[in-house]
Amino acid sequence: MERRITKTVQIGDRVIGGGNPILIQSMTNTKTENVAATVDQIQRLTAVGCDIIRCAVPTMEAAEAIKEIKKQISIPLVADIHFDYRLAIAAIENGADKIRINPGNIGSEDRVKAVVDAAKERNIPIRVGVNSGSLEKDLVEKYHGVTAEGIVESALDKVKLIEDMGYDNLVISIKSSDVLMCVKAHELIADQTSHPLHVGITEAGTIISGNIKSAIGLGLILNQGIGDTIRVSLTGDPLEEIKSAKLILRTLGIRKGGVEVVSCPTCGRTRIDLIGLANQVENMVAEYPLDIKVAVMGCVVNGPGEAKEADIGVAGGVGEGLIIKHGEIYKKVPEEELLPALRYELDHWGE
Repeated sequence: MERRITKTVQIGDRVIGGGNPILIQSMTNTKTENVAATVDQIQRLTAVGCDIIRCAVPTMEAAEAIKEIKKQISIPLVADIHFDYRLAIAAIENGADKIRINPGNIGSEDRVKAVVDAAKERNIPIRVGVNSGSLEKDLVEKYHGVTAEGIVESALDKVKLIEDMGYDNLVISIKSSDVLMCVKAHELIADQTSHPLHVGITEAGTIISGNIKSAIGLGLILNQGIGDTIRVSLTGDPLEEIKSAKLILRTLGIRKGGVEVVSCPTCGRTRIDLIGLANQVENMVAEYPLDIKVAVMGCVVNGPGEAKEADIGVAGGVGEGLIIKHGEIYKKVPEEELLPALRYELDHWGE
């Protein structure tokens, strides 16, 4: 797909926009002032593929904790600020690589300018964030409700405010929990600005509903070449956000690498615990830096044929199973040895 080319923005040691790879973000759910817990979560997120992390900064203690957190992590940190402009300035002074604000709830223009000046002094990007739930009353009235057009106008008004203050090191984020409204808003704003866009469906929901809404919304947006960073917002362990984001990018062909697991939905011919096996395989392959497809099939009748598009696969039988390579039966093993046999093949892949 042809990517929309945006301005380049440097966030810590990462660069977004300008055709650079789409980066995956998440947000900690620890209390930021609890440095040990926050660092532990960021390190675990980094290990599974998080590129940029955002932390809530609701207090001065949280803002001051950024300095120590930064010493112990290896990815850029974005400080998420609402309401108090002094927290934004403190976050910048304590080493935040980027700040996220909604200029509409920071206060007067003088306060916004104080934040902009602090960011400008250190050349720290500002993410201008607008959510459908916080749309200004006049825009709701103008568009007869909360609409994509209103969200875009709100965001661009805030961008212009900061640009008029002499600063354009910006990233834009426009979000809604309404998937189709969010898609339309991104289509509209992509035609009106060259600033990089952070894409996500806000308040997407729990693991099941959140993943479905995010996959549809992000898929429709990204497939049009729109978006420079993404987040899959889920009510749950942030590590699940990274797994989902990586799979969305891989499914769209935007990002290569990582083992893809495909499995059959089971039927009456299944004679092994395929659901358990598929979950075990998915957990096992997460540690392999291979760009391959692994198939997990429930029977030896259709397994070899259905696994032809995979690089390697397993198919279960009665007390035994098959290891399949490139659509051909490679060997037969007892059922209890299927997983170890697959691990052995992955350990020696390419030899």
